[in-house]
Amino acid sequence: MESGMKPGDTVRLIAIPPDVRDDRELQTRTLFEKCLGKTFPIVALETVDGLPYPLVKLDVGHILGEPTHLETIWVEPEYLQLENPE
Repeated sequence: MESGMKPGDTVRLIAIPPDVRDDRELQTRTLFEKCLGKTFPIVALETVDGLPYPLVKLDVGHILGEPTHLETIWVEPEYLQLENPE
C-alpha cells in the first residue's frame, strides 16, 4: 500500500504499534509514548524484507532533550498522519 509519504514530509505519531515494548536495555515503548501526538519530519523510508510497505524513520532525540539525530524510531505508516503543508 502506497502511503504517499516521502522524506521531508511532516507527520504526526497518532498511535503506538501494539508490539512495541520496553526491555531492560531499550525503553522503546516509553519513547513512543513521549512522541505520541507530536510531529516530526520524515528522515527516510526503508524497505524491510517481509514487510509489504516501507518503515518511516523519524529522528526524535529532542523529545529526550538530546540532539535530534541521537534517537530514532522506525514506524509503520499506518501509525502516522501526514500533516498538511499549509
